[in-house]
Amino acid sequence: MEKQVVIRQIENRDNIEVARLIRAVLEEYGVPKVGSAYEDKALEDMFLAYAIPKAAFFVVDDGEKIVGCAGIAPLDNYEGNVCELQKMYLTKATRGLGLGKKMITICLSKAKEFGFDGCYLETMPYMKAAQKLYLKNGFIYREAPMGCTGHTACPVYMYKEL
Repeated sequence: MEKQVVIRQIENRDNIEVARLIRAVLEEYGVPKVGSAYEDKALEDMFLAYAIPKAAFFVVDDGEKIVGCAGIAPLDNYEGNVCELQKMYLTKATRGLGLGKKMITICLSKAKEFGFDGCYLETMPYMKAAQKLYLKNGFIYREAPMGCTGHTACPVYMYKEL
C-alpha cells in the first residue's frame, strides 16, 4: 500500500463505511454474528456512540476510503476507572504496515489523557496476530472478563495498566 494514510477522529460521514469495514473483517475471520461486535447497535452510528465523556474513536483514511478503525470508551458495567479498547480493525491490505501499533498508541494516549488507570480488551482465540500486537504493546492475558461488554463470543481477555 503506497497511499498516504491519515489517522483522524471519526466524523458523522464515516458511519456507514466504518460499520461496513467492521462487519467485513468480522466475516473474514468467521466471528459469530451473535455475541460479538457484529451485532452492536453502536455500529449504526459510531460517531454518536463515541460522542460521550471519556470516549474517542479513530479511523484510518487512505484518501479514498476508511481502511481501519479503533476506539476507547469507559468499560461497560465496571466499577473501576478502566477503559476498553474497542473495535480495532484493519483491512487485509493494511495489516502488517504498522498501523495497528499506531492505532493502539493513539488510543492509549487518549486513555491516559482521559485519566483512565487501565485498558481492557476482548478478542477471539484465533486472532493470533492481533494478540501478538497487544502483547507487544504491554497487554497481558486475564483469566476472566472485566465488566460486561455483551460480547459473549469473545473469550480472550487482555488488560494493560496505564
